[in-house]
Amino acid sequence: MKSILNHVLRISCTRNHRIFPASSIFRTSHTNAATKTLPEGPGLKDFLIAGKNFPAPNRPADDVPYLSALDTLGHNRKVFFEVYGCQMNVSDTEVVWSILKAHQYEKVNSIEEADVVLLITCAIREGAESKIWNRLHHLSVYKQKRKKAAPPVQIGILGCMAERLKTQVLEKERLVDIVAGPDSYKDLPRLLAVTRDGQQKAVNVLLSLDETYADVTPVRLNSSSVTAFVSIMRGCDNMCSYCIVPFTRGRERSRPMGSIEEEVKHLAHQGVKEITLLGQNVNSYRDTSIPSPDAPTNLAPGFKTVYKTKVGGARFGELLQRIAEAVPEVRIRFTSPHPKDFPEEVLKIIQKYPNICKNLHLPAQSGSSSVLERMRRGYTREAYLELIDRVRSLLPSVALSSDFILGFCGETEEEFDETLSLIETVKYNVAYIFPYSMREKTTAYRRYQDDVATEVKNERMRRTIEVFRKSALVLNRQMIGQEQVILIEADSKRSSEDFYGRNDGNIKVIIPKGALNSQPITPGDYIAVKIHSATSQVLKGTPLRHTTLAEFYEMR
Repeated sequence: MKSILNHVLRISCTRNHRIFPASSIFRTSHTNAATKTLPEGPGLKDFLIAGKNFPAPNRPADDVPYLSALDTLGHNRKVFFEVYGCQMNVSDTEVVWSILKAHQYEKVNSIEEADVVLLITCAIREGAESKIWNRLHHLSVYKQKRKKAAPPVQIGILGCMAERLKTQVLEKERLVDIVAGPDSYKDLPRLLAVTRDGQQKAVNVLLSLDETYADVTPVRLNSSSVTAFVSIMRGCDNMCSYCIVPFTRGRERSRPMGSIEEEVKHLAHQGVKEITLLGQNVNSYRDTSIPSPDAPTNLAPGFKTVYKTKVGGARFGELLQRIAEAVPEVRIRFTSPHPKDFPEEVLKIIQKYPNICKNLHLPAQSGSSSVLERMRRGYTREAYLELIDRVRSLLPSVALSSDFILGFCGETEEEFDETLSLIETVKYNVAYIFPYSMREKTTAYRRYQDDVATEVKNERMRRTIEVFRKSALVLNRQMIGQEQVILIEADSKRSSEDFYGRNDGNIKVIIPKGALNSQPITPGDYIAVKIHSATSQVLKGTPLRHTTLAEFYEMR
């Protein structure tokens, strides 16, 4: 039987006729040396039938004959989530919670109450992984203290780090019970059931070509929040040389437009006033389920890709238009885009609809064309600056943000100076600045040396932050005296006497609590404010009146 399993490479899952590697679905490792034999293992007939992709005679289509009956319900077991990394991980956690809630699990806000602890992880930089390793070692001590619990506490890691370090975390370190990659969350009830007795480990890190969780309605972690995330696509095809995402999240695939619109309307009905559309390469969205002309995907002039031009499908601009019209009183943002996917038609749709925020994230990564070439970004400094000019000609009040990686392989002082000059030229409202962290599997790992010293990277980061903040302060001070509309989100973290909200450009604005014309200001309100002071990161304003998006922009 063991030899059969070792030589069979693919098994058809007859429930939905998708093909999975056997090792990814049913792999388990035991905590002791003895190996248990699966009861009533599969015969040759089972594999022949599976290969033909139809169920065995007189057998239910969802029955896997060589797995014993398994109770995948949680029976009110309590689950605690720890979320690390990007907004995509927050969105993924809401998908996971929806799946587990449907299987009779309960969510708790304290780890001391939990029967199951799930870490939704990030692998984009070494620092993020180090933080999670430290946490796992801490949790393993906690698990030992709870060893007498019946059943014992289960610990799992989910997401990008789970896929990247599955062998080390599960078999070498033996710190967790389950490992689930970004495309295997629907399998979590089974993984948790298999490992419930503490005698087995389980893993499913299969990357899918089609999983988008479009059929899962996320359950929000904070139901009182007036903002929400909606995932519209997964994966990335860009293959930038420094980036691990294509290896941890897989190829690009997009949710059907109708399911996105339905989720957005549902959130609006719940009182959500701002929705951020999410994707690893969000503006490369392409819904191939909608019949459309076989037109090639348009890119911004001067930009190129490492893959062949994609043809057909409904594009990102069409989705933006459809969502903006469906919920005109809900702000729409999106992240994280690639600069190449901002052709003029997308910019004109953003220009047309007032509820699509004039706040664009244009990750440059570097200001040096030679570094950009080593990064495989698909553009030069000159092409990027031309895009900035086109954006500002169509969207004069746009607020720009960007990402920068400092100390990439071989970066010279002259190349770094070009990044500083780019920041001074463009003048960003927000910037996310990080020292380069080499990741295994990436093109940079295979081709280049991480040869910029850590102290040099840190010094370059300090200088970059300094230059950025100078230009951001100038931009924010230009807003003093302006009337802006902000969405009130919650109490200010620094003072219980103040609220904070964000303007159209996604800049935080602080205003005093109170009432306007006897109507109290509350989270979820659109408030017209007059800006009276600014730092490089925060604005302060005086509340003027309650408003709506339609009313505010009609008056301007």
